[in-house]
Amino acid sequence: MHWNWQQPDWPDFTYDPAALREAEDRFLKGAGVVVGAMTHLAPQDREQLTIAMIAQEAVDSSAIEGEVLDRASVQSSVARHLGIKADTRRANAAEAGAAELMADLYRTYAEPLSEAMLLRWHAMLMNGRRDLHEIGSYRSHADPMQIVSGALHAPKVHFEAPPSAQVPGEMDRLIAWFNETAPAGQVRKGALVRAGLVHLWFETIHPFEDGNGRIGRALAEKALAQSLDAPAITALAETIQRRRKAYYEELHRASRSNAVDAWLAWFADTALAAQARSRDHVAFLIAKTRLFDRLRGAINERQEKALLRMFAQGPDGFDGGLSAANYRTITGALSATATRDLAELVALGALRREGELRYTRYYLALGDLAS
Repeated sequence: MHWNWQQPDWPDFTYDPAALREAEDRFLKGAGVVVGAMTHLAPQDREQLTIAMIAQEAVDSSAIEGEVLDRASVQSSVARHLGIKADTRRANAAEAGAAELMADLYRTYAEPLSEAMLLRWHAMLMNGRRDLHEIGSYRSHADPMQIVSGALHAPKVHFEAPPSAQVPGEMDRLIAWFNETAPAGQVRKGALVRAGLVHLWFETIHPFEDGNGRIGRALAEKALAQSLDAPAITALAETIQRRRKAYYEELHRASRSNAVDAWLAWFADTALAAQARSRDHVAFLIAKTRLFDRLRGAINERQEKALLRMFAQGPDGFDGGLSAANYRTITGALSATATRDLAELVALGALRREGELRYTRYYLALGDLAS
């Protein structure tokens, strides 16, 4: 079996640029919409959104690899790395490392890619690990670098990366290409093409013992940010996490050939969905600001606390909606008080009610507040 890196045309990926032209145009226009929507936010809200989305990307990128991080801890750590006042919540080593990498990506998006940057990211991400031979350096072990599943006595090999001895040369070529194809480079590439190719190329080389997926996705975000000339707030990892099975299937399919039209089409669709998700986050925060402005002086502390808790769940809200029991847990209100409070919030247009009796659930009534 021959993998893509074993083909004679490696790494001369082939694809039809015309097939992605519409997606590239939509991405650039969508970026303008997101930037325009951000101008409606107060500076403090923009800061809050930036920290929340950076942290969410760190959490979701780790979740793709099966590692669960506490979002609040990561968010607090991101804020501190960006020099923003945060609570004293302590992050564990993995949370602190993921936060540091994403904060560094945010700060240095415009800088050329370098081996030193990648090794720095790896050292950050592998913070506290004791089970790896090499941290902050490329892998050098003689054993094949394989992605496998199944029983130990009969493993199924999904992919095998180039031998460790080839990694430094392969990475030099990738880094040079990335910088040459930057917006100010000699061989410019479209935002989605460049981000999709660098991610696939990096995952193929698999230069580290661990952390390749997370660093590869950070590279894709760096490419998108450079194309927009702004720190990207794109929910790429969040969207990939929602499409995790398809993501691995497409990567596996793309590892067989250097004709990458299918991979780039999938990646472009995912990046556009991620951008739309980012737009939803901005609109959600705008709606939150406008709703609380409208309700100022009209709601009590319990109602405000419950609404804030609902907004903290993000655009998707509570799974299945807010129940009266949820409200009592959040606020400590008695049953009759909770019923009255919720009815008032519905009357004020802050919540909409669905269902009856014990099946009654409440949802944020945002309507056109974000428009």
